[in-house]
Amino acid sequence: MIHPLTYVHPDAKIAPNVRIDPFTTVHKNVEIGEGTWIGSNVTIMEGARIGKNCQIFPSSVISAIPQDLKFKGEDTITIIGDNTTIRECVTINRGTTDRNATRIGNNCLIMAYSHIAHDCEVGNYCIFSNNTTLAGHIIVGDYVVLAGLTAVQQFVRIGSHAFVTGGSLVRKDIPPYVKAAREPLSYVGVNSVGLKRRGYSIEKINHILDIYRILFVRGYNVSKALSIIETEIPVSDERDEIISFVRDTGRGIMKGYIRRHTEDLP
Repeated sequence: MIHPLTYVHPDAKIAPNVRIDPFTTVHKNVEIGEGTWIGSNVTIMEGARIGKNCQIFPSSVISAIPQDLKFKGEDTITIIGDNTTIRECVTINRGTTDRNATRIGNNCLIMAYSHIAHDCEVGNYCIFSNNTTLAGHIIVGDYVVLAGLTAVQQFVRIGSHAFVTGGSLVRKDIPPYVKAAREPLSYVGVNSVGLKRRGYSIEKINHILDIYRILFVRGYNVSKALSIIETEIPVSDERDEIISFVRDTGRGIMKGYIRRHTEDLP
């Protein structure tokens, strides 16, 4: 049901059972999948592709043009997957010619006042807490949790199953399966709680922990650590994913464990 006080451009493609509350504006070149609810005072701008069974809460702005002075009005889009919830006052910008799209996966929760800039790629089952900010060209894997007030610098990558504590400034790549905290942002352990919730066994979690002890705790440089991991750690999908992520880093990875003078050795 589309409320009579809502404006929908005649060229927009809206599934029959979409619900749109009053005072919302839907621009041209927009597609909205079945079962989606859009609250009042939302603006869905040109290039939005919104999946099925999404919820978009009041005062959000989806697919506004990039906040990038190099943008010259190119034909780009914003893609939001199925079953994703976008809370109040979230802003998501469409892509530039770099990737031509900003992408949000399925089953994500983007909490109030978050911002996702142009050309970001967010995986499935991600949770971004209030006031999370992603600059442009960021890649986020599946099942990533960013706690409140996290700010991520452009071109950073965050691996799947990572957890980033609230108020963090993310300037370097964060490998998969880890917890990141402190300032400057550092490795503080494996995201064992999240992995257990997703069905990872204790043996598999310990296997991942062994890899990160070599990479982050023992004091090796990155190339030496990777050599030891390949030699000493049994082959697994997780091992190969971590090695590939670290080798492909563009900005470098975050710091390893830093012992404070008040702490015991790990």
